[in-house]
Amino acid sequence: MTQTPLAPMPEPAAAAPVTSRLRIALRCVAIASCLPYMLLKAAWISGSHLGVPDGSSLLDHRSTMIVANSLSVLMDSAVVVIALLLTQAWGRRVPAWLLALPMWAATGLLLPIMTGYPLQLLVKALGGEITATGGSARPFLDEWVFAVVYTGFIIQGLTLGTLFALYARDRWGHLWQGTLRELPDSPTAPALRAAAVAASLIALVPGTMHLLWAAGSTTGLNEAVIDESTSGSQVLDAVDVLFAAAAVAGVLLLAFRRGSALALRVPLALAWGGSGAMACWGGWMSIASLSNVDDIAHQPTAAMVLVYAVQMLVGTLVMTLGGYFLVERAAGIRPPAGLRA
Repeated sequence: MTQTPLAPMPEPAAAAPVTSRLRIALRCVAIASCLPYMLLKAAWISGSHLGVPDGSSLLDHRSTMIVANSLSVLMDSAVVVIALLLTQAWGRRVPAWLLALPMWAATGLLLPIMTGYPLQLLVKALGGEITATGGSARPFLDEWVFAVVYTGFIIQGLTLGTLFALYARDRWGHLWQGTLRELPDSPTAPALRAAAVAASLIALVPGTMHLLWAAGSTTGLNEAVIDESTSGSQVLDAVDVLFAAAAVAGVLLLAFRRGSALALRVPLALAWGGSGAMACWGGWMSIASLSNVDDIAHQPTAAMVLVYAVQMLVGTLVMTLGGYFLVERAAGIRPPAGLRA
């Protein structure tokens, strides 16, 4: 097969300054938004029950709670490091993978919260229930804790997302200029199409199950999840369906690109956000479901284990395909002077 040469790309505009008033302000807000969450976690590690009602399952395993909270503090501390990296001169010299992977994970963890929590509040305003109170459901956290923590996460997502968009535009913006139909032929296109179709078919498993759960079905759920199911939890399942669809749409558009006038950045953004949400929340839910295996009611069912595992598989596969696409594209496009690809 004869490979069509890469279409010439226009010279990139001069890179914006690494720091500016906007970027400094966003950095300060991102770091400040981490403090309430980290202080709350530190209080719980030290033994405080602030925001934790009596009878909460969080009080059952003291050592597990310390480990989990310590891990989450480290994860939120990474937000501070990323915010500095995105706004300092030394951050422009960091290898691409060392920034892209943590940012992809942060995107995957934060996007569902940024989407799901406002929708839950809307459901509550319309008379729905977002906190389980009936049956054998046990209290978990006071409602104000969710308001403080999730508001902080949303602010982190908005500020980090904006900083990363500015950083990525300056460093890698030349890679997603143009439309899908302007992309050159590639010898790896058949493999990309096959892998994209495989990922899409496999994604039907978690997508279908989350759609059923969003509609109120209890198929494949354990006793504890059924007891704690509310219209708020159904909203989160609907959000999972949304991001699965985004991941599939993104990778299929990249694989079957001919004749499309769609801007290249659209499928890349869909694949980035959708794959991150699938992989990271699949992993997070797997860990959470396996943390209560000594409680029969909380033991994950085979269906739950399968759904979360397949989510991780599909998300990781789509991310890998997108990464390979960008690496291949970067090999044929000269980056702006002074920047590392």
